[in-house]
Amino acid sequence: MVNTILISTFARQDYGIMKSTPIKKEVVDRLVDDLGIKDFAQATIREVKQVAAKAEKESGVEFIKMEMGIPGLPAAQVGVDAQIKALQDGIAHSYPDIQGAPSLKQAASQFVKAFIGVDIKPEGCVPVCGSMQGTFASFLTCLQADKQKNTVLFIDPGFPVQKMQLQVMGGKYETFDVYDFRGDKLRAKLESYLSKGNICAIVYSNPNNPSWICFNEDELKTIGELATQYDVIVMEDLAYFAMDFRKNLSVPFEPPYQATVARYTDNYMLLISGSKAFSYAGERIGVTCISDKLFHRHYPDLADRYEGLPFGPVFSTRMLYALSSGTSHSAQFAMAAMLKAATEGKYDFRKEISVYGKRAHMLKEIFCRHGFHVVYDKDLDEPIADGFYFTIGYPGMTSGELAHELMYYGVSAICLITTGSHQEGLRVCTSFIEDHQYALLDERMAIFQENNPR
Repeated sequence: MVNTILISTFARQDYGIMKSTPIKKEVVDRLVDDLGIKDFAQATIREVKQVAAKAEKESGVEFIKMEMGIPGLPAAQVGVDAQIKALQDGIAHSYPDIQGAPSLKQAASQFVKAFIGVDIKPEGCVPVCGSMQGTFASFLTCLQADKQKNTVLFIDPGFPVQKMQLQVMGGKYETFDVYDFRGDKLRAKLESYLSKGNICAIVYSNPNNPSWICFNEDELKTIGELATQYDVIVMEDLAYFAMDFRKNLSVPFEPPYQATVARYTDNYMLLISGSKAFSYAGERIGVTCISDKLFHRHYPDLADRYEGLPFGPVFSTRMLYALSSGTSHSAQFAMAAMLKAATEGKYDFRKEISVYGKRAHMLKEIFCRHGFHVVYDKDLDEPIADGFYFTIGYPGMTSGELAHELMYYGVSAICLITTGSHQEGLRVCTSFIEDHQYALLDERMAIFQENNPR
């Protein structure tokens, strides 16, 4: 089929039928060559961003940028005000407690109760320099807890940088694409890895980056039960907290709650980020919440290495202390204020970020009208939610071909293969879309469809 499309394309070029692309192909191709990108399917987010920025500057054509997962909204004002006050009160001169500011620990514990519906004591809520540092420190702790378990299992697709973190620390990992293993198929697939006895932790995001699938309660129960059975730790990445816009998750202390594995096992760590839910990405602030039982659990290998300390204190007083000596003091006050305001019902963070869902809905409609399809389109028998990310594919094109081709039309996105997916397609981020760009995208995708008939 690909050969047919290529022949068709060349024929249309020969006869002058093919419409001009918004950006000259030779401009994009030269920039790709200059960056040394041999296979566009493997291009990193930063490389795609570079090509888009340079092509936009050279051509003068506005790019519709969908490659970077950066918040496109102002930072939560309640956090900004609290951080400014903390700085004005002189907090910058003091080292933060490695365990975290008491006000943030208390606020995080209450936030988890209000919006997840589970109990975690303040001692187990440890501030980190964004969930990125939270996952790095978590990987280190989990990999050292039991010498027999030296491998992390990723339920993919997922955030590529987490695998890079393991590469940096020399950790091992296994991975599988969950696309064909939803629902009842998930248990057997997980057991095929866990039964080997070498898995120390399971990692996934919920909602998922990039597919935006959300595990349901049955699937989370399966993960939790197997985590207990095989004694592995679940690292649940909640970077896109409560952003399943199909449900009203905005009322504190009332169901429905953010879905979580924490209801089905004691072996869990919840990674809550300030970046997306509160648009506070620049201050690198998050909270890693460790279950009460896991926090106090003694692993012989950790105890031998770290003076008898249990899991939680190893995470904070050894891993985090060695990495950064704590988290920005003033940012902790910002995070505490945002969590507290949300818990008290004074700040509806979901209302502010719901714009991402509206953008996704409009973008999907444009792409699908011009021959594209949503790759991860279902949560079992339910349509996928609209949110921060979604995935697209085009008949007859591989991920790399599609990403490269869209560059000619002033549209940038990353390939799913870089996220651990085995599906052909791209990840689209809604965060930077501006109102005037819907018409631009519609116009450009009409030309794309005409130039690439299915």
